[in-house]
Amino acid sequence: MAVPKKHTTKGSRDQKRMHLHLHPSSWGKCPKCGKPVRRHMVCTNCGFYKGKEIIDVMAKLEKKERKRKQEEIKEGEKEQEGQKPLTMEELSKQKF
Repeated sequence: MAVPKKHTTKGSRDQKRMHLHLHPSSWGKCPKCGKPVRRHMVCTNCGFYKGKEIIDVMAKLEKKERKRKQEEIKEGEKEQEGQKPLTMEELSKQKF
């Protein structure tokens, strides 16, 4: 039976395990709707990937949901068009 030559302390043992932790998954922003999306994945909100519509999200929804979703997408596009870089004065006046 194998017997260790030296006692391994908790500190030594935990230092070896220090790099075995999980890394957080990387999330990007959908260029179409602005929602957070996993990298290299189709956006579940709008169904676009690399500027092309892959999934027709609207076809799966009911009439009320479809109307709400279209308005949400239009609002996201308007926000992206209206965004301009803020000056230092505007940033200091903003309340978080």
